[in-house]
Amino acid sequence: MDVKKALLGLALALSLSFGSVVIAADYDKGLKAAHSGDFKTALEEWAPLAEQGIASAQYSLGFMYQNGQGVLQNYKTAVKWYTLAAEQGIAIAQYNLGFMYQNGQGVLQNYKAVVKWYTLAAEQGFARAQHNLGFMYDNGQGVLQNYKTAVKWYTLAAEQGFVNTQHNLGVMYQNGQGVLQNYKTALKWYTLAAEQGFASAEYNLGFMYYSGQDVLQNYKTAVKWYTLAAEQGVAIAQYDLGIMYQNGQGVLQNYKTALKWYTLAAEQGFASAEYNLGSMYYSGQGVLQNYKTAVKWYTLAAEQGIARAQYNLGIMYDNGQGVLQNYKTAIKWYTLAAEQGVASAQNNLGIMYDNGQGVLQNYKTAVKWYTVAAEQGFAGAQNNLGLMYENGQGVLIDAKRAYMWFDIGAFNDSGLGDENRIRIAKIMTPVQIEKAQDMARRCLKSNYTDC
Repeated sequence: MDVKKALLGLALALSLSFGSVVIAADYDKGLKAAHSGDFKTALEEWAPLAEQGIASAQYSLGFMYQNGQGVLQNYKTAVKWYTLAAEQGIAIAQYNLGFMYQNGQGVLQNYKAVVKWYTLAAEQGFARAQHNLGFMYDNGQGVLQNYKTAVKWYTLAAEQGFVNTQHNLGVMYQNGQGVLQNYKTALKWYTLAAEQGFASAEYNLGFMYYSGQDVLQNYKTAVKWYTLAAEQGVAIAQYDLGIMYQNGQGVLQNYKTALKWYTLAAEQGFASAEYNLGSMYYSGQGVLQNYKTAVKWYTLAAEQGIARAQYNLGIMYDNGQGVLQNYKTAIKWYTLAAEQGVASAQNNLGIMYDNGQGVLQNYKTAVKWYTVAAEQGFAGAQNNLGLMYENGQGVLIDAKRAYMWFDIGAFNDSGLGDENRIRIAKIMTPVQIEKAQDMARRCLKSNYTDC
């Protein structure tokens, strides 16, 4: 906190709290000394006044001990003087005391005490206390979580121009927390905060223009606000801006600029940006194709659980792109992606168990993974599953079921499915073919729940 601003504000607020001209003059002498950086003189002037019970001097001593100005920093002593001033109704002392209880400075952390002191300051119109009190009701710290009460205090602070609160109030209206969801009001508060340069509000405002939430969708305006937030280091804004440059939304398509923003977000550990950056190095968009660098970024994203990165990393180890070919490592990444439901990873995992690549050959496990991929409509897995039923690998030989999966694969544009369906039909009776076709229709109609 800036000492000059804090003490000047206090002097103005407390101009009526002095009992005599002499006391006021002594306090003012200390204030001038503090402004000039002469904290020793300020201490000499204020200490006797504080001992006499002058609230402004008590606050000032608390401030000096909290910040180590002219004295050794001592939180306990700061709490002592803040408490005396706060009990006399000094709003800024009440706020600072609440802050010290919140952070366990000179006292044991105590959220109930925090709420008490913030409330007293907030009721006097102290905007920062109103904001912090709203935050505590918002998050249930020291009180039962209560969004309506949070909105009440946020509104009072926001109306005083407190930028953090304007953003938080925008969030509450956007999400319908404590108020009816109202995108227009959210837009109002985000705009006020964004115009003060508050990065999170700039991002949220960009998102509302991008998605057209109760405002005309406007990619150019979205780019404007995303850029301002991104330039302040907001990773998600950097990522979204990368998307817009990559896809030419609101700007001319520019892969190099997309790469720039993805890189900045990725360097902050933003997983989706790491994945997109890996994809750009893999395909050579805006940069020279570089499989090693693609592996680097895919790995970082995959380790954060991005399923497509896990799948792509599996492919690279499977094919030896940017790394030495390693089927075991490919299996590891395919498995993680497959467990998250990526059908292509499930199919590839089935192939590896089918062929014994990186694992012992296991037809039953191959059938398991082919099945879950096939039931997601993955044509290649449907064809592969048909082959397993045709050859009795991991399952009993079943020509009708093999035909069914070949037929479904052909329906989903698998050329191999079509070829295999024609081939197996030559060894089936018309009755068997009709039954298999009926099974295929039932399977598709049920969206793969009755196959």
